[in-house]
Amino acid sequence: MDTKTRAFARACTPVLLALLAWTTAASAQSLPRPAEFYFDEDASVAVPLSREAAGADIDQLVRVMERGGRNAEQATAQLAHLSMASGRTDTGRALYARAIAQASEGSTRRRMLQWNQGWDLYRDGDIEAALDAWARAYANRLVHPSWVPPTLALALWKLDRRDEAVAWYAAAVRTYPDRWSNPAALPGLLPDWNEADRATLAEVLAAWRKDPPAWP
Repeated sequence: MDTKTRAFARACTPVLLALLAWTTAASAQSLPRPAEFYFDEDASVAVPLSREAAGADIDQLVRVMERGGRNAEQATAQLAHLSMASGRTDTGRALYARAIAQASEGSTRRRMLQWNQGWDLYRDGDIEAALDAWARAYANRLVHPSWVPPTLALALWKLDRRDEAVAWYAAAVRTYPDRWSNPAALPGLLPDWNEADRATLAEVLAAWRKDPPAWP
């Protein structure tokens, strides 16, 4: 067993497994109706966790997490992200639960963790759980971040909840008609998305063009 594998194994403690059981049992977050506009910037999603930066010293991250203190949450979150990226899904989910529990309710930090968690779950193929994580990241309904309509529309379309996906996409178009009504603009609007996901959102856009929903 190499050093990295031993470090991940150490991270998967009974406490983390208990947290995993709790998150598995948690009920799904219900989606609100789309708001009219989503103009707000959300700095929390501008700080994605890195899949490379911490890879050189997993042991150090584990030590920081186990020691506790001000840097423990960041170390836990980074380990969660790296665990998911390397296929250790159960460990990653449990570590995300631990990191999120350490962040204050409603804080920018918690939203960032939930946003990253959603993308890691999405990449792992658990679209329902990804949608739930993104809905929790959008829990503050007084703020309407611009990432919400296209991201929720992507997940809902993948779940075959087509009418809901189009309704959410329509909110993006209402906010910036000149941007989101043009499929050729999607690569520039979503540079961090892969081609397959942009193609999926283009399907949502096409469905919106065919039958734009009224608001409200």
